[in-house]
Amino acid sequence: MRRKIVAGNWKLNTTLQEGVKLALSLNELVGKGVPENVQVIVAPPFTHLTEVRKVIGNKTGLAAQNCSAQKSGAFTGEVSAEMIKSAGAGYVIVGHSERRNYFNESDLDLSSKVINAIESGLQPIFCCGEKLHEREKSIYTEVIKKQVHLGLFDLDAEHFKKVIIAYEPVWAIGTGKNATPEQAQEIHQYIRHLIEEQYNSDMADNTTILYGGSCKPSNAREIFSKDDVDGGLIGGASLSADDFYSIINSF
Repeated sequence: MRRKIVAGNWKLNTTLQEGVKLALSLNELVGKGVPENVQVIVAPPFTHLTEVRKVIGNKTGLAAQNCSAQKSGAFTGEVSAEMIKSAGAGYVIVGHSERRNYFNESDLDLSSKVINAIESGLQPIFCCGEKLHEREKSIYTEVIKKQVHLGLFDLDAEHFKKVIIAYEPVWAIGTGKNATPEQAQEIHQYIRHLIEEQYNSDMADNTTILYGGSCKPSNAREIFSKDDVDGGLIGGASLSADDFYSIINSF
């Protein structure tokens, strides 16, 4: 059975004190129980990692929101995968649409980040997704194929097993537009097809693929009910412990 995951990306939100308070509230709720086979993950800002690690307990995974494409050296302001691992995290988000769009991260950059993450003992949550004009021109499958091939398919099978994929339709993030559960299923199934072509059917069947596009308590249950959707990468709704816990319990 594929592992189900609900990951909360806090983005550029919360002071350290606010983040610890949020983590404590979530930890109390998670302590009441989560659905079987569901892994909960939180991704606070870099500055929060060590303190949030102290309060979330062993039931909740910890992720960073990004890592450097470099391992070490004279790269002021960068944070390496190894540093993130040493802060107590087990996961890192790579290639979020905001990193691609606002910071011009290339597919080559992201491939390096994925490799560094895995070599440092982290599981990358690799994001892919199309913009609105790409959806409207019906070239979204080509966009997804390019992102997945260039970002991930240099990995050998053993390394690829560490990867979690998150499909995030950029046009459905913070725009008021929502991908339908059927649209999410279509792309998740397509990504699984690409994995099967590159590796094998077992790899495709066992890769966790998350949905990340304005997922909230009101639509999570329907989205998560689709065969190839294994959970969500949650943005704004993860800043409320109650809303996030409702999404966790949508399985």
